[in-house]
Amino acid sequence: MPAFRTLDDVNLSGKRVLCRVDLNVPVSNGVVTDTTRIDRVVPTLREIMNKGGALIVLAHFDRPKGKVIPEMSLKPVAAALEARLSRPVRFVFTDWQQAPTVDVKPGECVLMENTRYHAGEEKNDQGFSRLLAGLGDIYVNDAFSAAHRAHSSTEGIAHLLPAYAGRSMEAELRALNLALETPKRPVIAIVGGAKVSTKLELLGNLASKVDALVIGGAMANTFLLAQGHGIGKSLAERDMTDTARKILQQAEHAGCAVILPVDGIVAKEFKAGAEAADYGVDAIPADGMILDVGPVSSDRIRAAIDDAHTLVWNGPLGAFETPPFDRATVEAARHAAQRTRAGKLVSVAGGGDTVAALNQAGVSQDFSYVSTAGGAFLEWLEGKPLPGVKALEARS
Repeated sequence: MPAFRTLDDVNLSGKRVLCRVDLNVPVSNGVVTDTTRIDRVVPTLREIMNKGGALIVLAHFDRPKGKVIPEMSLKPVAAALEARLSRPVRFVFTDWQQAPTVDVKPGECVLMENTRYHAGEEKNDQGFSRLLAGLGDIYVNDAFSAAHRAHSSTEGIAHLLPAYAGRSMEAELRALNLALETPKRPVIAIVGGAKVSTKLELLGNLASKVDALVIGGAMANTFLLAQGHGIGKSLAERDMTDTARKILQQAEHAGCAVILPVDGIVAKEFKAGAEAADYGVDAIPADGMILDVGPVSSDRIRAAIDDAHTLVWNGPLGAFETPPFDRATVEAARHAAQRTRAGKLVSVAGGGDTVAALNQAGVSQDFSYVSTAGGAFLEWLEGKPLPGVKALEARS
């Protein structure tokens, strides 16, 4: 992993610190309904203020596309940020057409208006990057979830000011490095979800880096179809079977074991509490749908987790939102959590459905690291460089 500078490498006292965070949180009737992303950056913001930095917080909200849209203002978020920080937060409105005047003293915090109110933000416009950089002395990026975007506030500004990773960014980078860059082997990856087509690059990159690859969810049906199994009315991408076979060949060439379901939980209709039964993959009824991996497959997945020292997880094994088709995902998650608690496994997970599934299983706090970054986490798994991270690399 390339070296990057952190808050340990800078004297913040008396400096105006521009800190980019992700405050793109759900808001209903002017009230933030989920503070998860705010909670992730609170340690960084408090540390900057405690060390005498004059804190200027930068963030985006929704997609105003360069226009001032009142419903996409960060003003409602200021109150939630203030409550989580237990410190006053002053909101500064600006349309970003010119450099705003920002009066902030050491130990104080201001939250600037939505950076996407400026049309140059998403274009990584040099002029807007310079405008932002002119507000501060130091730049801190604590928004890994926006690091896959080369925007003015995530990438451009990092080339104009001394740039550092915030604590949340630092934790994410170190966890991801432990998961794939310098892992303790054997490494297992669990990949689920509906479509092979959306995870082609992910599967290809993982096949070359991990020792075993578990494929679940509806995408497993496409692989079963590619192997000649009948899958009844199950969801699958029937035009992707050739691609699935190529992925299997690629994994074999790389020495990566692919673990596909050998049995599935099948129902004739997809609804909560639907009557379902376990079938081998060579005996799926023509009028049935595979909605979860079966108990034999679950046993194989747990055994693979037992053999591993490192686990990377993206995507559920079945239709976990609808019982009883959550069983395999919950069982695997709890087993991985138990191994992690015992100090036998480094477990890193990410992606919206994955986080929801781990929460449902009640084990999010037991994994080594759970990323809420979404797109950035997926692009990292795909092996793509993240502009917001690359810009933080220490420069001589």
